[in-house]
Amino acid sequence: MQKIKIAFFGTHDFAATILQGLLDSGIVSVETVFTQPDRKIGRKQIIEESPVKKLAKKYNIPVEQPESLKNFELSTFNFELGIVAQYGLIIPKKIIDSFSKGMINVHGSLLPKYRGASPIQAALVNGEKETGNTIMIMDEKMDHGPILSQNKLSINANDTFTTLASKMATEGVILLLNTIPEWLEGRLQPQIQDESQVTSTKLLTKEGGLLDFSKTNEEVYNKYRGLTPWPGVWTTWNGKRLKLLKIAKSEKTLTTGEVSLENKKIFIGCGKGSIEVLELQLEGKNAMDAKTFLNGYKDFIGSNLR
Repeated sequence: MQKIKIAFFGTHDFAATILQGLLDSGIVSVETVFTQPDRKIGRKQIIEESPVKKLAKKYNIPVEQPESLKNFELSTFNFELGIVAQYGLIIPKKIIDSFSKGMINVHGSLLPKYRGASPIQAALVNGEKETGNTIMIMDEKMDHGPILSQNKLSINANDTFTTLASKMATEGVILLLNTIPEWLEGRLQPQIQDESQVTSTKLLTKEGGLLDFSKTNEEVYNKYRGLTPWPGVWTTWNGKRLKLLKIAKSEKTLTTGEVSLENKKIFIGCGKGSIEVLELQLEGKNAMDAKTFLNGYKDFIGSNLR
């Protein structure tokens, strides 16, 4: 079968894994990659290319980086199929309709559950035990189109966004490569999503990482799992933001928000149980392990972070 010409739309690591799988498979010809514009990253605001752009450059694939697709003209290109994975920008109907074979999306949830920008994070924050990928036909509504295929994946108790997204991307490649030929050959019957089962996710913000220690240690830990490494979880201490970079659950009983020291370990009380803080970072300072942090901030012990 002659290779079908595709345009790939993606930005982050999950998308880069999907793109690599397409390139390795040899079943499609990736003509152009669309990815978000280069962004300033971190405290030093260094301009960084997206993982997808870096990969495209490695394979000498043309890259387009519009701030918006609203006024972008695709008519000068000769694509048959569009493939989207973790792109992060709205794709207008006129772009979707320009592909003769349609446009399909690799979405990191079992749709119609967890539509929107942060499905993998939401599954972790909500303590889900299972998730999966969905290949769907795109339409003008967010994650609304008919489903072509799905696969399921177990979530381990200590998975964070990084580990879970990596596993899901690997499984997503397999699902996509199995789905493309079946879809192009007309052997798949798209399934309309059940609107009564829809749940949605929000765009993540730094403010969303604020911890509430009146929650159970399970809920606090799940929020950490879902929001690590970005936007991260945090509290405030002495008027400054304090990021909790690495934590673990503990059954030690403390007053809600109480900071305690035992066997040179830092614990913070939750509504039920507590968490152990293994690595943390005070605003304007470098990341430190618990022992190093206490050497400089002994008055942290005994404070309350409610």
